Amino acid sequence: MHRQGKHGVGEASGSPRRKGNAAEKMKALILTDGKAGHENQSKAFARGVGCEFDILPVRFKSKAAKALSYLLDNLGIRTTALFDGFEEKLEDCGYCAVLGTGSGTFYAAKTIARRLNVPCGVVLLPRGYSIGSFDCILAPAFDNPPSAPNIIEIPVNLVAADASFYEAGVKSFREKRDCETESKNAVAVIVGGPNKCSTMTPEWMRSQLEGIFSVHKAVGHEIWVTTSRRTPPEVEAVVDSFPFDYKLLYSRDHFNPIPAFVSLASHLYVTAESTGMLSEACSFGKAEVHVMDNLLPGPHKFRRFAETCARLGTEKVDLSDRFAAAKSLLGLS
Repeated sequence: MHRQGKHGVGEASGSPRRKGNAAEKMKALILTDGKAGHENQSKAFARGVGCEFDILPVRFKSKAAKALSYLLDNLGIRTTALFDGFEEKLEDCGYCAVLGTGSGTFYAAKTIARRLNVPCGVVLLPRGYSIGSFDCILAPAFDNPPSAPNIIEIPVNLVAADASFYEAGVKSFREKRDCETESKNAVAVIVGGPNKCSTMTPEWMRSQLEGIFSVHKAVGHEIWVTTSRRTPPEVEAVVDSFPFDYKLLYSRDHFNPIPAFVSLASHLYVTAESTGMLSEACSFGKAEVHVMDNLLPGPHKFRRFAETCARLGTEKVDLSDRFAAAKSLLGLS
């Protein structure tokens, strides 16, 4: 089992836990399906309710095993037999709750929580499973969650970052640029890439950037940009053709300027399919968030999410009341 402290720093598996002093904190068990985005939301959940955490990977033995989990869950049957390499890794370390994000963890979270006799909390709407038998569900608004006593609706995805993360990002950014300060009116552009609900063409990218430059260069703003591992090469070539004041092309440099962008920019332009980046932009910093719409036509969760972010503008999401409600549902308050 991978043990992690409050800030995700690995600890030796034999590390003693603090006992009998004011520094002692509750500890949750996070189940991970191996997807970084899911794991990070679970970390944010744990931190939001005031818990340190250990992390335990879980994986269904097969697609058939996952399919069977829906039936068993609705029958009230919990078994670890559906998972690979499970029993030998599970330790009861006095956890206060079991947490998970994503369909690969929902059934396991209930199963282990029952075994450890602790509450179970998950992020994202666990469609197909018995909703009522989760102690707490943090469900994004874009999933259109039903109204239920154990469901807490959240406007954006949870973000597993804190002030120190962004401070370190700003420091690294300034060192890379060899400068101590930036323009107070910097504009940052974050380019993702196509997915099942979006597209991204060179023509679209050029049109977006021309609009941004026409608005912001006229008033003397610096304009920064970063692409990502998902950005198509032909789109990155268009980005490279514009005279940005700072340019990070992922194909050439894997440095991450996004923490600095979020912290320092007065305007943030983010492609609509980049839900993680939009969630960061809407949760931290002071920038006005602009959504670059590259979504396919029709109603779907990405569009609902993008519309929520666009409505927020300069307003930042405060989840403190949601986390307080989650603590109550989990019996941690």
